[in-house]
Parts: sequence; structure tokens; C-alpha cells
Amino acid sequence: MLTKNFLNHTGFKLNNKLSKKPLLKNKIVGSKNSAGKNNSGKTTIFKRGGGHKRNSRIIQFNRSIESTAIVINIEYDPNRNAYIGAVYDFYKKTYYYILLPNNLKIGDIIKSGHNSEVRLGHAIQIAKIPLGSFIHNISIKKNKKGVFSRAAGTFSILIEKNDRYSRVRLSSGEHRLIPNECIVTLGVVSNEQFFLTEINKAGRSRWLNKRPTVRGVAMNPIDHPHGGGEGKTSGGKIKLTPWGKPTQGRSTSNSKSLLIISKRNKI
Repeated sequence: MLTKNFLNHTGFKLNNKLSKKPLLKNKIVGSKNSAGKNNSGKTTIFKRGGGHKRNSRIIQFNRSIESTAIVINIEYDPNRNAYIGAVYDFYKKTYYYILLPNNLKIGDIIKSGHNSEVRLGHAIQIAKIPLGSFIHNISIKKNKKGVFSRAAGTFSILIEKNDRYSRVRLSSGEHRLIPNECIVTLGVVSNEQFFLTEINKAGRSRWLNKRPTVRGVAMNPIDHPHGGGEGKTSGGKIKLTPWGKPTQGRSTSNSKSLLIISKRNKI
């Protein structure tokens, strides 16, 4: 079994501190900030613009392929609130990024495919996982990338299994039926204390591509349905968008994803 001695011989430092300098240069692509504008230059998403320049890291969310790899670095990703891990595949001689589970350290072995085990960071079919396990990066179709529980500190719990489907409770409290051949990753997503982050100053919001917000009640009547009035008027009005559409009430969406939700409830 290749262990931490492999890292020492290859020249990698055994330092589990968070690195902001990317290790895998070929897994980085440039990205452009659209500032909320569409292809014709019109603003479709307001209150966005500026922000620090970012490069996108190519994360391997689809872990259905056969792989036995070792974690060689823990990095910060500016495009997500969770940490990512740079790993090296022994047999394929390739490098790639994964979404880092909590408590996974440099030198740990992770597997995916038929050789994977019920261990932290391993990607395995949901049918092979015992009930009550914490999982993340859950795919909803066979051989597709994971789409559920990818944010910092999130996880889902496997609560029921049958011949075809497994019932999973998401962090939102929803119960989803996932086909048994779908791949999930064991563990909780890293950086679980991200929700404690405070902005503290206006400049930090500008770094994050957020521009100032002006309340509708502070505008003139011509600028917003909430505008105008004698003195300060804020309550008693129907909440509307700047174009007069109601923001509260029953949703008229008819999403196909609702068909696979077996139950909605609060945790």
C-alpha cells in the first residue's frame, strides 16, 4: 500500500494547511465576470459588478470511474465555499481535483468505482452504504456528476433502501428517492463553519462581486412601485418587483424535479 512515504519521495510537502496557490496548473481555466449582463449587453441580474478576478478549477464531480488516488494538497477555491483537494491517481498517472470532505488529510487514500470501500472520501454506489451514513456529492442519474450536498458543511443522510431506490434526507429536509446505482461520496463537505463568516465592511462585498442595494421605498414613484409617499412609508404595501410583479404568493412553476421529491419537511 502506498502511503505518506510516496509523497516524501515525490517531493510533496506533508502540510495540511490550506493552500491558496493552485497546485494543478492544467486544471485551471480562465473565467470572465459577466457582471449580470447577457449576450447583448443588457443587465438581466442587478446589483452585480466588479469583484476580484477569479480562475475556475475543474472539479471532478463525476466519480463513477475506477480510481485509487492519494490526497496531495488541500486548496482554497474562490468559486465555492468548500475546500478542494488535489489528488494523484497511482495507476492512471493523472491528477485531478475533488470536493474535499471534512477530516480528509494529505496522504489519505481515496477510491472510486468497484474497489471503493465504506470509508471517508470514497465514492461508492448508494446501495452498498449502510443506513444512517453521512454522504455528499450525490448523483441522481447513473454515471452522471453529483448535484446534491456540495456546499460547505452540507451532508445528506441515507434513511431507507429497497430493491430499486434509496431514500435520502437532504440538508433542506427534503426526502429524495435516488436510484441504487448512483454514486455518492462518504462524509461531510469541508469548511463546515463557513456560515459563521461575517462581511464586516462594504469593501468585502465589492470583492465578492456585490454592488450596493437601494431599497424600493427610498426611491421615487417613477423608479419603483414602492417609491413615493408622504414621509417614510415602508409597511402596508404589497411587495412587488421593480416591474410591478408580486414577489409573494403561490409559485406557478411546474418543475420536473418535483416528481422525484417523495416528501418535504423541516428538520
